[in-house]
Amino acid sequence: MNRSVPEFAVVGHPNEGKSSVLSTLAEDDSVRISPMPGETRECQTFPVTIDGTEIIRFTDTPGFQNPRKTLQWMQEYHGRDEELIRDFIIAHKHDPAFHDDCHLLQPILRGAGIIFVVDGSRPLRNTDKAEMEILRLTGCPRMAIINCKDEETAWLAKWQTEFRKHFNSIRVFNSCRATYVERIALLESLKGIDQELQPVLDRVVTAFQDDWQQRNQQVSEMLLELLEQGLGYSRSVLLKSAADEEQLREKLHAGYVKSISSREKKCRERMRNLYKHNIFNCELPPHSILKEDLFSDRSWEFLGLNRSQLVMAGGLSGAAIGAGIDVAAAGLSFGIFSAVGGLVGAAGTALKGREFLSGTKLLGMRLDEQRLTVGPVKNIQLLYILLDRQLLFYSHIINWAHGRRDYDRLPGNTENLPVKVGFTAEWQGNKRKVCEHFFNSLQHREGYDLPGARTAMEQLITEELQEISTGGGC
Repeated sequence: MNRSVPEFAVVGHPNEGKSSVLSTLAEDDSVRISPMPGETRECQTFPVTIDGTEIIRFTDTPGFQNPRKTLQWMQEYHGRDEELIRDFIIAHKHDPAFHDDCHLLQPILRGAGIIFVVDGSRPLRNTDKAEMEILRLTGCPRMAIINCKDEETAWLAKWQTEFRKHFNSIRVFNSCRATYVERIALLESLKGIDQELQPVLDRVVTAFQDDWQQRNQQVSEMLLELLEQGLGYSRSVLLKSAADEEQLREKLHAGYVKSISSREKKCRERMRNLYKHNIFNCELPPHSILKEDLFSDRSWEFLGLNRSQLVMAGGLSGAAIGAGIDVAAAGLSFGIFSAVGGLVGAAGTALKGREFLSGTKLLGMRLDEQRLTVGPVKNIQLLYILLDRQLLFYSHIINWAHGRRDYDRLPGNTENLPVKVGFTAEWQGNKRKVCEHFFNSLQHREGYDLPGARTAMEQLITEELQEISTGGGC
């Protein structure tokens, strides 16, 4: 094995999930995954590159074609143990009956470690035992992965017992549901299959972890940009006559909705590409709350702060200030506007109740010397809803395994959601104060330091992303 760039051959019987395991480990959705047995006939290597440097490579191999005859030949072999694989390939490379077996052994011949994948939802067969013994006879470092769905564990114990006879390490791994933490844990386990591999795999795991933190930092910057542009949005147009005011108000509001919706969509696309979902669109569940429009009633009901938290936000930040626009609960069917003056604090927020929660007085509109100005946003609830939507999408995207292809069987239902399904309603007061300071700074209020508020907000988002990615989020 190349000790600077380790290689692992992913081996197994056809249609056992080995391509799915490889795709998930390598974060590469270009790996061909097919329900048809025997689709992989040639070896294909998938390098994992970080910052332009290859750190590890995984090789997809054909399934065993004739494991019993291959094992029989190896058991009758009388040559040197270190030449077993080479001599088998030489003896069978022109025999079509052993085409797949010869290609499967090629990366092992050049020193690749072995990751043997089986489908743990079925019983153990004699053919499986033959395949395990072949891999044991190679003398190469090897790990066994039981690709097992959570609900299909009836045969798990028998697989584990048999694997202990043939492999240096065993892992149960659901390649279609594996999270970032589970992928790192599997790479950590590879260290145990050969002591000589530990130093290079230490570097691999560290590179993966550093790369993940860098991606989280990039996401934090994306979300901060979205919040700044969405909440700090402001436009001003000349009002030619009083008769045009209502139409102009609607036009300005429509422009804002279009702008923030477009920015949110671009943010999600950038996030998806950053986590290497380049080919397949990792679909949201059909009834996901994220499929709701940003200004829909359901978004404002299930995301963001609850009523009592908003009362506090109103008292601390004066979230609704000056003239405002009443946004219809349905979101896109806007057109009902009212001018309301003055500061709305905690008492005002409590009295407004549902009206405040559903997005009224979202934008401040003011008329000054025949110029109608819209923005910045006056309702702090939009900050929390925007954050919840992006954090939920982040959680979805990082936990969508690259080997997953079950788009037609996605779960998801918003019919029986709890009161809040996002992250921000669970935040303690110190986190909300960071948000309030940032929100007030975007409105250029006296006494608020925007650079300092921005730095604190970015740190808060980064910490939240890290907590979500390591399993601490909702």
